[in-house]
Amino acid sequence: MSAAHDPSAEERNAGLLLIAASAIALVLANSPLADAWHHLLEAPLGIELPRIGLLTPHLVVADGLMAIFFLLVGLEVKREWLEGRLSTPAQRRLPILAAAGGMALPALVYLIAVDFDFPAARGWAIPAATDIAFAIGVLALLGNRAPPAIKLLLVTIAIADDVGAVAIIALAYTNDLNVLALAVAAGLTVAMMAMSRAGVRSLAPYLVGFGLLWLAVMASGIHATIAGVVAAITVPIGTGEQRSPLKHLEHAIHPWVMFGIVPLFGLVSAGVTFPHGAAALLSPITLGVAAGLFLGKQVGVFGALWLAVRAGFAVKPEGLAGPSFTARRSCAASASP
Repeated sequence: MSAAHDPSAEERNAGLLLIAASAIALVLANSPLADAWHHLLEAPLGIELPRIGLLTPHLVVADGLMAIFFLLVGLEVKREWLEGRLSTPAQRRLPILAAAGGMALPALVYLIAVDFDFPAARGWAIPAATDIAFAIGVLALLGNRAPPAIKLLLVTIAIADDVGAVAIIALAYTNDLNVLALAVAAGLTVAMMAMSRAGVRSLAPYLVGFGLLWLAVMASGIHATIAGVVAAITVPIGTGEQRSPLKHLEHAIHPWVMFGIVPLFGLVSAGVTFPHGAAALLSPITLGVAAGLFLGKQVGVFGALWLAVRAGFAVKPEGLAGPSFTARRSCAASASP
């Protein structure tokens, strides 16, 4: 098989493209072109939506195209949930517990770094969230050197983490939730699930429903990318059927997402500016976010994984190995008659 058709090579190229796009964004944001770049990203496109306002390039990518990204990862997790490595409750508990640990500990580390001082303490949710697009991009760089089990585990953790972050934003940071829009979104979700149960296998109605659901969620005040995950849940997998709607849609949008949407997201979202140089990097808020993400996130996730498996609350995914898992197997073998 040539490299051009090697899935691992394609994933690695997509990861490199994301890193390159993010590097360009950082350079532009801290160069003499920073103002022009910012104005370009925030330039009105002339399209105004109710309760949303004028669309801008940044809004289209971050809240629009990224909903398609979440649709893709939602389809992948649903497929594994029903037919693959997440098909039992024991297999599902591990990523959910890891996501909880990966949200709680970074938030605590951040609060300690800012000494629980208000209003800086209100930023506790920033390190709690995991940027799933960049997580998948980094994983893609590993190609076939990363076992499929670890990729699925981390993607599932990131999705659970992101859903939790959206819930936190909706409950703690959103002051203007539109109940009517939320009701419309709930109605659309029920209608799409009813289509699935009724045996509708054409993808067109689900894609139309996804678009309407995105508008409703966006208008509600909740981050619109959650519409992608919700819509993915409603797409039928068609187990045992000759043509699976879910798998067909997943394969159709995968290259567009990995080589188009994800690099665009890096380009418009990774442009962090450092107007005060080293002083900004050494502020308690910056250090709190960095410590929360680098230390809290890793200790929270891996600590929860170790504790969950060690205590027997969850099972280790097949194909993974590690000192804690090996020790667990050795203890079980020595205890057996």
